[in-house]
Amino acid sequence: MKLFSEYQLGNITLKNRIVMAPMTRSRAIGNVPNDLMATYYGQRATAGLIISEGTAPSANALGYARIPGLFSQEQVEGWKKVTSAVHAKGGKIFAQLMHTGRASHSANLPEGATVVAPSALQLAGETWTDTNGMVPYTVPKEIPTSDIDATQNEFVTAAKNAIAAGFDGVELHGANGYLIEQFLNTATNHRTDNYGGSVENRNRFAIETAQKVVAAIGAEKTAIRLSPYGVFNAIEIYDGIDEAFVQLATELGKLKIAYLHIVDHSSQGAPTVPQELKTKLQQAFGGTFIYSGGLDKASAEAVLQDGKGDLVAFGRPFLANPDLVARFENNVELAQPDYTKLYTPGADGYSDYPVAAQTVA
Repeated sequence: MKLFSEYQLGNITLKNRIVMAPMTRSRAIGNVPNDLMATYYGQRATAGLIISEGTAPSANALGYARIPGLFSQEQVEGWKKVTSAVHAKGGKIFAQLMHTGRASHSANLPEGATVVAPSALQLAGETWTDTNGMVPYTVPKEIPTSDIDATQNEFVTAAKNAIAAGFDGVELHGANGYLIEQFLNTATNHRTDNYGGSVENRNRFAIETAQKVVAAIGAEKTAIRLSPYGVFNAIEIYDGIDEAFVQLATELGKLKIAYLHIVDHSSQGAPTVPQELKTKLQQAFGGTFIYSGGLDKASAEAVLQDGKGDLVAFGRPFLANPDLVARFENNVELAQPDYTKLYTPGADGYSDYPVAAQTVA
């Protein structure tokens, strides 16, 4: 099967085409990666490529409780445990750089940090804080034009730190209604400067950030995740959205970055990303294309055979199946995760899922 074949991603060889998708797990006490996280990622290192959970490029980006960062030396040292555990088992791992933007609460940020966004538009609903429980999202401060460069450079610094920590590359999180997508989307970007209004302006922040990261660590170590037709965090589907994403994919393709990772959350109730658009994005980008969204073994193989993607990403199946690749290879039934423990601290419901007896043999 193509699913289990090697793939050359830039200058690294993946042992199969199965990607572990990024999934927030909230186990980084004090926002620092730890031994428990190293165990968790090491258990899943049979994937061809692991993409880490969303990792904050700055203190301002720490929107959720107990998510890790990549802006301090202590965090770099913590991540070294993770990358070493993955590499020891022959795996490869990219760090996903996630700035939550307005999807945040000040109680989750350290002292002196600020909730920021393209526009001062509060996200409806509530979020969890360890100090006050569920609370309404904080009204963000609009990033002034004069601070755009500094905000982009937070991603650059984090990318450099990721390489220092042993990651094979970084994935910019431009999906799911976080900061980069907040610039892309008309619901969250009401700016009147060069970063708002037209498609070209709304795409500018993402493109410039990618350009700067490429300049810092190399195109082969830089990637991006996008979620056209996503509605998470109050993102909207607007007139001209297809053309906007095709233009973005075209510009990103010119940078020759490692891959474009497209998210389709229709299996979780979001609108379906039309296959026609996925095809246009794949063609416009012209490089490695990661296909994801509700896949199982059969549908993932079909994606690869049909040329709709070069790599296929799985999220939820990896939660309770650290040996997912072996289960696929041996047609072993998948275990089901305990969704009540997705974001709770500790090993329970995190690193304590067993491998199947059949796969051990």
